[in-house]
Amino acid sequence: MIAQKSIQEVIESAKIEEVVGDFVGLKRAGVNMKGLCPFHNEKTPSFVVSPNKNIYKCFGCGEAGDPINFVMRLESMTYPEAIRYLAGKYNIELEETQSTQEHQEERKLIDSLYIINQFTQEHYQKNLFETDLGKSVGLSYFKERGYREETVKKFGLGFANAIRNDLTGKAQANGYNIDLLKKLGLTRDNGNDFFFNRVIFSIYNTSGKVVGFAGRILNKTAKAPKYINSPESDVYNKSKILYGLYHAKKAIRQMDECFMVEGYTDVISLNQSGLENVVASSGTSLTVEQIRLVKRFTPNLTILYDGDAAGIKAATRGLDLVLEQDMNVKVVLLPEGEDPDSYMKQVGLTKFREYISENASDFILFKTNLLIEETKKDPIKKAGLVRGILESIARIPDPIKRSVYIKECSSRLEMEENVLINELNKLVTQKVKKERIKRQVQERKAQGGDDPFAGISESDAPPLEGETATDKPTITDEFQEKDIIRILMQAGDYKLTSGITVTQFILMNIEDVVKEFDNSLYKKIIEECYALWKKSKVRGAKEFLKHTDNDVRQMAINVNSSPHQYSENWMDKMGPLRSQKMPDENFEADSLNGLMRFRLKKIVRSIEKKQAELKTASKTDQIILLKVLVKLNAVRNELAEKLKTVVLK
Repeated sequence: MIAQKSIQEVIESAKIEEVVGDFVGLKRAGVNMKGLCPFHNEKTPSFVVSPNKNIYKCFGCGEAGDPINFVMRLESMTYPEAIRYLAGKYNIELEETQSTQEHQEERKLIDSLYIINQFTQEHYQKNLFETDLGKSVGLSYFKERGYREETVKKFGLGFANAIRNDLTGKAQANGYNIDLLKKLGLTRDNGNDFFFNRVIFSIYNTSGKVVGFAGRILNKTAKAPKYINSPESDVYNKSKILYGLYHAKKAIRQMDECFMVEGYTDVISLNQSGLENVVASSGTSLTVEQIRLVKRFTPNLTILYDGDAAGIKAATRGLDLVLEQDMNVKVVLLPEGEDPDSYMKQVGLTKFREYISENASDFILFKTNLLIEETKKDPIKKAGLVRGILESIARIPDPIKRSVYIKECSSRLEMEENVLINELNKLVTQKVKKERIKRQVQERKAQGGDDPFAGISESDAPPLEGETATDKPTITDEFQEKDIIRILMQAGDYKLTSGITVTQFILMNIEDVVKEFDNSLYKKIIEECYALWKKSKVRGAKEFLKHTDNDVRQMAINVNSSPHQYSENWMDKMGPLRSQKMPDENFEADSLNGLMRFRLKKIVRSIEKKQAELKTASKTDQIILLKVLVKLNAVRNELAEKLKTVVLK
């Protein structure tokens, strides 16, 4: 493991403008710098780099972070990989701490597996370019498909010849452990190679490391599967890999869209033709992990299907999982008899893009139109169709999206909107209840209970986090709470004219309600600030921007970033304001107003609670509650007067 001292040295040495400048052209914009965002496609720069705060934020797509976040996000690196990258850039020698024997062995094993896979990929590519059989069979096949030599090398294509222990023998001769070859599935238990007499497709993870292989047989008469894949291993999990993502991720970010096809050859052909934001599910059903991989780069997924009957059926299966991840899904059916590879070769890149643009259909509406055609004269089938569509809509987390789809489907299905809404609400309620029970069962299992289902009922199941469907609306003070946190994160260590810090001023005045924050993140931050204050410590913006908790650090970056800047002659034009502080540095007024707004909101909540208690209280308690309400109303009115705001009674 990397020593904390070394990590801190990297954090302090890495300058955001230098790190970002290696990938993005930046221009000075006041105290900040601006450029085109590398995470999404834009024509007008909205990507702001703040050298003073050592952070970046895109006000177009919302991406934000520090130098480490930037490298991790752009290059799909892990935290340790990003630290090593930046250490190399700034010539920092990293100190490694002693880890446990078990951890060292695990890391050594994983590193060894990656090394063997890399050797294997190089071996197969050497066979392809340097052996007679490889050139006459393997390379000829790739050339027939129209692949250029640079494409073959880019995607790590190769050839496994007909010698049954070719790879295994060469690997052992180079000192590689046969047990590890077997662990990767490259060598069978009898010592023969897993792949032989096949062209090879290398499979990369998002970091660009080879994790597995796929082999395609070229002998059409052979009684063997057309494709075989490496078995799963410690570095290869099929459900967590998308073919081509490593080569497509940059284009996906820039275009803010991902195209998904079925096979390896489709990805390679489209990529070579200039459509680079393409990945493949490799013939397997989409998994949640694969969908989340795409979502890391874009929420927009367009799936290209062959234009035959099988392709049309496939277009309506398996996409509900994508909807559950709150992604925008479109479907494109290619002309009948065509697949992405053949159609690209037939019409070229420009026409291919035009076809996609003209024929891309929203998945829900595509499914609706497709099933309407199938059930035109059959009302019984139509009832089943409606339910099937509603089941898909019910999986969408965003209630606004659900509402839009219901309105559109109501028109197309020629049904009353209220009928569809009522049925949808039933489905959403059922889904919520099932998820509640599932979560509770998992909690029971984790606790080691004899019967994880014992005593579980839908009514007392805990509320689902992020539940939005049929919940009763809850009034929260989130806006005011967020404003208090913003002030603390921007100016917690700033000293007011009274001599105390902003943190002290805020906490002294909300000490009685520190535990009453509704938002869990804000509550965590305020409690941490309170604990530090009790130790006579306060945090300023710089400390928050380097916080070890990613959620806290991300919020600090957001509240300390702004898309706006003062014009160069602003001070000259303001005249009478020259003697005052800049608006964003006027923490005295900001803290006071933020605090008053926060207390006003909490007092209004207290009044509502007391009024509710009053309805069921005894006569004695009613007298006490009325006195409390009089005092609370007086405080509320005083605060409202100071804030020049109106309070509805």
